[in-house]
Amino acid sequence: GALLVSERIDREELCGALSPCSLSFEIVVENPLELYSGTVEIQDINDNDPVFPSSQARLEISESVAAGARFPLESAQDPDVGINSLQTYQLSANPHFALDVQTRVDGSKYAELVLEKELDREEQRELHLVLTALDGGSPPRSAHVQIHIDVVDANDNAPVFNQSTYKASVRENTPSGTLVARISAYDLDDGPNGDIAYSFSSHTPSKVRELFALDSATGELRVKGQLDYEETKLYEIYLQAKDKGAVPGIAHCKVLVEVVDVNDNTPEVTVTSVYSPVPEDAAPGTVVALLSVTDLDSHDNGLILVQVSDVNDNVPKSSQDSYDVYVLENNMPGIPVLNVSATDPDLGRNAHLSYTLLQGDTTVGHLFSINRDNGTLYLLTSLDHEDQVEFNMMVQVQDGGSPPLATNVSVSVFVTDLNDNAPTVLYPLPNTTATYTDVVAPGTPAGHMVTKVVAVDADAGYNAWISYTLLQATDPSLFSVGLHSGEIFTARQLREDDAPQHTLVILLKDHGEPVLSATATVSISVAEMVKEVFTDLSDVAPANDPRRHVTFYLILAVILVSAAFFITMLSVGIFKCYKWRQSKELFNSSRNTLYRTPGPFHHIDAVRGGFTPPNFYHQVYLTTDSRQSDLLCKKPFTSSPLGSRQSTMRNGEPGLYHQIVGTASRLPTPAE
Repeated sequence: GALLVSERIDREELCGALSPCSLSFEIVVENPLELYSGTVEIQDINDNDPVFPSSQARLEISESVAAGARFPLESAQDPDVGINSLQTYQLSANPHFALDVQTRVDGSKYAELVLEKELDREEQRELHLVLTALDGGSPPRSAHVQIHIDVVDANDNAPVFNQSTYKASVRENTPSGTLVARISAYDLDDGPNGDIAYSFSSHTPSKVRELFALDSATGELRVKGQLDYEETKLYEIYLQAKDKGAVPGIAHCKVLVEVVDVNDNTPEVTVTSVYSPVPEDAAPGTVVALLSVTDLDSHDNGLILVQVSDVNDNVPKSSQDSYDVYVLENNMPGIPVLNVSATDPDLGRNAHLSYTLLQGDTTVGHLFSINRDNGTLYLLTSLDHEDQVEFNMMVQVQDGGSPPLATNVSVSVFVTDLNDNAPTVLYPLPNTTATYTDVVAPGTPAGHMVTKVVAVDADAGYNAWISYTLLQATDPSLFSVGLHSGEIFTARQLREDDAPQHTLVILLKDHGEPVLSATATVSISVAEMVKEVFTDLSDVAPANDPRRHVTFYLILAVILVSAAFFITMLSVGIFKCYKWRQSKELFNSSRNTLYRTPGPFHHIDAVRGGFTPPNFYHQVYLTTDSRQSDLLCKKPFTSSPLGSRQSTMRNGEPGLYHQIVGTASRLPTPAE
């Protein structure tokens, strides 16, 4: 059972850059029959030096390049992996450049020169640097490259890419010539200095150049070789744009190409062991053969699938059981106001949902409609907050199964108010031929309410809050108006030299946005008697005013109501006097038979409380000094308050005692 090495093992030849590197095998043990799987991991040793593509590199850098500019350098390659692979770069000491080591997505390293101090061609025309690549072995292996930098007069503007990183995806086994990505750069220079040529950056691996081709004129990156997802899943391609000036400007970008797996590998069935012939008396369950199935594709492409058919066993489920939607009135017809969202975990037709607006209210059907496919609720007409504030409806979500399953979602649409109604004046009536004049007597003091402007606003909330201001007046100093009440007061005392007739124009404004307003005109006469006013009004009032009878009936109604109120109050007073006389006679007839305290005193009757039984009677005697009063309580008796079986107690119920003393701060006089 010993596993031996039959020949020299070269990890780089077997696995290349793949890590870890492993070899798999299977071992069959018979009697009893058993199958074992084994894996041998080939560990790397540092037996390879880093290698640069060439021993020398030449760069042309303009003296006008600003500090911070970066220049990619050719990367060294080391076939070892892990810590034995290429780990870092070092640059010889110099006053102008520093070295920045970057790491690719696959973990490999590359170096860039970073200009720290600007170059001066007149001071130094060329520079010589040494770049050293080191791996992580112990001891480390290294490689060197000579970098020759020519300092030349610069091209004023270097090309600029419209983005620093491009991303693309391409399916494996894509035919050659397929477009992967198109890079684009611009150069503000004119002529050859503005012409751009695209190329691979110097540190782009040779494997990438074999698989992809770049059009130097258009910047189109196309497939050149055969891509294989099982070999490499992501390519990081570094490109550059270079103008054609005497000292060309260079810009760099990166293209990330993701290889998408396709099902291009058939499952492989391996027969490990076959037992033949099989005895005719072999028992059920006897092993006949050992089979193994493998597929090099990834994810779903590598499974042996068993299809499970769907059954419509899930009711559509909405993200919300109910929706509250707020819509401004005066909306545009046809606007969407809500999207009812629902899901169904079933598949295919069983998961296809349709939305229906249930016609519980015929008004809703005329105002709203719903998209059957996506559940968008539309408003078909313009709404008015003053007409109706709320609409309630039910949306049914149904799947396409057989039989179909459905769920209902309630939707409430609230119409929010806009300030689209100006205040309406109720008094005085606007736009009428009759003139309503309010009367105030001469000498009326300041602060007297003369009349009131009454108005309403059909809007709601803040939009319906009305303020009143005095816009015009015959004498602005004589009258004022309440800001929120509309009441008109005298601002000062009326004098004899004041005008007999006054016309006030009141401005009514709501508090909406925008503000809407109206005006009311109020006529006020200064007169001693109403007769004088009626005499003046007879000259201006129309002869055939149909509403003059209405005023008469209103005055008559007020008189009748006042008379009824007076008669009612008189009856109540007579009834109260009658009850008082009855209680006084009862008191006079019973006080001679009751116990009294010695000395002069005044007494009052304690009223029966609702908490005592009807046959329980108390009488309280208080002297003029309540602090020395005695409380005498009669014990309960059966029939008459003047019964013979009576007894006297010096102390009654504590609660009742405190209640009576607390209210006896003032005693009635003998006359009372």
